[in-house]
Amino acid sequence: MSHSVQGSPSEATRLLCAGTYLDIEFRRRVIEELVEHEERPIAPSLGVDVVPVLTHALRARGQDTLTALLLLALWVGFIAADAASAPEGAEGLPFVGLWSFLYAAVCLLHWGAHAAAGRGSAAYVVDRRTLREALQGSGAQRALRALLPGLPLITLAYWLFALWALAQGAGNWAGIIFPLLLVLPVWMHRARVAAVMRDELSRKNFADSRPFPDSAYHRRIARSIDREQYAGLTIYDPSRPFIGMGVPYEPWSFALELKRGKNSPSASNGTANGATNGVTDGGASGAAGAPFTGRTVVELIRPRLEALRQAAAATSRDRLKDLEIDEFVYLPVGPQRSVVSYDERTVRMHLAEAVNEGGEARRYFLRVRVGAWDEQVVVSVLVRVHTQGGMLVLEVVPHVLTPIRAEFRAVDVIASRGEEDMLRDGLRALLTAPAAGFAAAVSTVRSGVSGFRTWLADPRRSAPDGPAHSVRELAAAKEISLFQEMDVSRYVKTVQDRIASGVREALRSQGYETDRFEQQIVQLSEGAIYIGQMSGGAVAQGAGAEAKHLTGSGGR
Repeated sequence: MSHSVQGSPSEATRLLCAGTYLDIEFRRRVIEELVEHEERPIAPSLGVDVVPVLTHALRARGQDTLTALLLLALWVGFIAADAASAPEGAEGLPFVGLWSFLYAAVCLLHWGAHAAAGRGSAAYVVDRRTLREALQGSGAQRALRALLPGLPLITLAYWLFALWALAQGAGNWAGIIFPLLLVLPVWMHRARVAAVMRDELSRKNFADSRPFPDSAYHRRIARSIDREQYAGLTIYDPSRPFIGMGVPYEPWSFALELKRGKNSPSASNGTANGATNGVTDGGASGAAGAPFTGRTVVELIRPRLEALRQAAAATSRDRLKDLEIDEFVYLPVGPQRSVVSYDERTVRMHLAEAVNEGGEARRYFLRVRVGAWDEQVVVSVLVRVHTQGGMLVLEVVPHVLTPIRAEFRAVDVIASRGEEDMLRDGLRALLTAPAAGFAAAVSTVRSGVSGFRTWLADPRRSAPDGPAHSVRELAAAKEISLFQEMDVSRYVKTVQDRIASGVREALRSQGYETDRFEQQIVQLSEGAIYIGQMSGGAVAQGAGAEAKHLTGSGGR
């Protein structure tokens, strides 16, 4: 058994940490999955370290809360000063003054338009969309998106009207001073976030430390994540298998009846050994009388995959040189999260028992993983073999994790600006303050609701459950580039070829016929694997007894 140690910093981890500052919705879902649902173990972490992501998500939420409280204090002062300094005889609005009401409307329009367009950071707007893209939608959402190009004009109109009213004696200084003061908390927020991205999340500095949550409550959750994210087993809900692996990529399977070859020594004495068609109480028997089990096949597949890795490392810079081979067990939801053991002895016990049992609930897989494009594209091929009842059943389930969303790469732009860009950043804060203020307020309200809901539910004592979402999958883009698609196809085909050769050698070494196996697995010209119709067997994928080539990829 060889488990990969993936706790070292990766580019994917860095971008996920940055995403907690750049995308409020992503941050909210990270905290919801990891904190609000503490009863759920974490999904397998492929190429990322979830603990720093959780730490930065909590810190980003705390910074939003501080900004929102400062803004709230200024808004209280704005409303009070505006109402107190209204000209005599002017008909003010109930409970608020005219200028505080108008500026609140401007802020609400800014926030609504940005939120409808998929934006919403209190620090930075990172999602650049064209007007054509912004207009896709319907109803109120489309109307709000249509306001995006006109938002600077709306803000300018407020300032011109406030200055004109002040010159005419119909306005007051509160309508000028407080909107400027409301920029300061946003400017401070931007400065704090920029410092984090420059000092902690830049490419140069990210590898120097591994942040951990500050509070004892969140440290306990982080320790649970550390136990689970790279373990050789995971808990799953039967209705949500393979959480964390990504998008299925042309899975296939087949069942084949095991028949002795004509020249097999045990073909003539199978009955004398107390077996029929090579089947004993423990499964099929090999040429030397040893049981032919799933472990037998796995141990012949592994050397071929390891040879592939060594050959790639010796002759090229191909990512196959870093191919990881693990044994992995899925366990159904059962005991409470806190009592599930992930120690090496327990994992080895589950691996040893599950590899040959072919059960429905506890499932063993040989997991082959390739982390390409700086862990942006992760290809995982899960292989399951069992040989009960004189049958060989092979299941191959490739999955693809697509790249992290491109807008998270704004971390490098922000980190490169430096501390000397104060004037330009102040102007950006002035332009983004109306939307950022409401975004911070909404984020803080959600945080309060989240905290109350977590306290009320007491997730540690909730019914056990499997993971519902993966932090890595929450940040995945919907599409991949053509180059990445080509690499995914190449990795999957190469690994599947080694799997097929390992199964063929396992059958041959145990004295079983291989001609039908070779006929049933055909490499087509485009490299896809076709499982032909079988005589005496059954196809596990597709309608009836006929296998289908499954189309689709991680990029679609």
